[in-house]
Amino acid sequence: MLRIAHISDTHITGGEAYKSYAYDLIVNEINRGSFDFVIHTGDITNQGLREEYERASYELKKIQKPLIVLPGNHDVRNVGYELFEELIGPRNGVFEFKDGVVIWVDSTIPDLSDGRIGGRKFRWLKERLEEHSDRRFKIVAAHHHLVPLPNTGRERNVLFNAGDVLDLLIRHDVALYTCGHKHVPNVYRVEDLIVDNAGCTSCRKTRRGDVNSYNIITLHDDGRIGVKIRRVTGDEARKEHRPIRPKIFVPSGRRLLRIVQMSESNVSDRIYFRRRVLENAIRMINHLKPDLAVHNGDVVDMGIERYYEKAIGFYRRVKGRKLVVPGHNDITYLGHDLFTEYFGEPREVEMGNFLVIPVVSAQYETPIGVVGRMGQKKLAEKLKENEDKFKIVVLHHNIVPIPRSRELGFLEDGGDVLHVLTKGGADLVLTGHGGNAFGVKVEDTPIVNAGSVSWELHRNPFGNSFNVIDIYRDMIVVFEVQATWGSGRLLGIWKVKRP
Repeated sequence: MLRIAHISDTHITGGEAYKSYAYDLIVNEINRGSFDFVIHTGDITNQGLREEYERASYELKKIQKPLIVLPGNHDVRNVGYELFEELIGPRNGVFEFKDGVVIWVDSTIPDLSDGRIGGRKFRWLKERLEEHSDRRFKIVAAHHHLVPLPNTGRERNVLFNAGDVLDLLIRHDVALYTCGHKHVPNVYRVEDLIVDNAGCTSCRKTRRGDVNSYNIITLHDDGRIGVKIRRVTGDEARKEHRPIRPKIFVPSGRRLLRIVQMSESNVSDRIYFRRRVLENAIRMINHLKPDLAVHNGDVVDMGIERYYEKAIGFYRRVKGRKLVVPGHNDITYLGHDLFTEYFGEPREVEMGNFLVIPVVSAQYETPIGVVGRMGQKKLAEKLKENEDKFKIVVLHHNIVPIPRSRELGFLEDGGDVLHVLTKGGADLVLTGHGGNAFGVKVEDTPIVNAGSVSWELHRNPFGNSFNVIDIYRDMIVVFEVQATWGSGRLLGIWKVKRP
């Protein structure tokens, strides 16, 4: 067994932002504890100034354990990234330990709160993961959070290429991603990756009335990873995960439900709309005989009557039950009224023990979506009222970051919505923003994003596509189908508790 102390966001300064007593209390606990090493995931200083770095260098020496330190967005202000290397150490590096490795990477952008692991750093990280592919525990540490966090207010300051980084870590069997940045402690399991966010160790800026804290990570010999959030008040919250082995699943029993998932058809008279591709996709969908066809929004390119008239002509050809939620393109101009006129208000669909819950996240004249606090409360109540059902939530905006897409926090309350869905026991979430198909399981909730079904301006190397989702008694299987030729690939397969 190996134990790691994870601290972050100390914000050491001579001003009011820094709580030195909280720092000393936590450091003394770490020094007395049986920790093998310590990871500090950035925002060591408050403004990246020399006097702050000099004090931080002194304060960090109080930690009497091997220490890994990486920069945060506050540290690189005022060209502080040069002072970091002068007074703290390298901004990127590798720390090896028995059975494992920590690869730390600078995710900061000078003078911005947002982050990025792009270009050469992304390739460097990939090479280091390949170099240490034989290690049982691969840990990647950066400052910025990887998936949206609850209780942080408006979702922003994420890694611009969070989807690419998430995909890279999952593909390389990384066991743990440690980060800080938002001053909120949180632990999520994304597939077999533990995403460990530390709160702030010694900054006054805590959120939701929380107190200072640090995380305790335990790597067990049998592969289990435990994370304990320990607050200065002594309160603790624990989570533990055992990797899923083996990962080859065979469904038992007959298929219970088939859903076809589309998004971003963007029907128009512009050259980017691929009419023949959509017509071909509709023929294939009808051949697949789904129980429900779901469209996750951006049915039309712009909310004008001429485009809606074209779109309804296409979607009347789709046989069987249908559910369409609006995307941000759909409600531009007169689209808010036209969507309801042509497609109706999105309403729940109940099929036996399955309940499909539509959530409208689109806003006027902006790609940024929101569910809102009232919408979150209503969704949480709906999930709780239907605990005995298999609950499928459908909305336009992606909740987890999508590969090959610049992440700008497209769902501004994505962290709170993700928390509502995972805590509330949503059994499947379908989204459709970003132009690329992607699927991951966060905690016990599979989240599947559809690529564009017929719009040329997409981000999917597989081309225009739609998803086929088959639900069995004990698992969900998702295939992505190429809308032109009909070839397919497995997008995800997850065990489920029930339908």
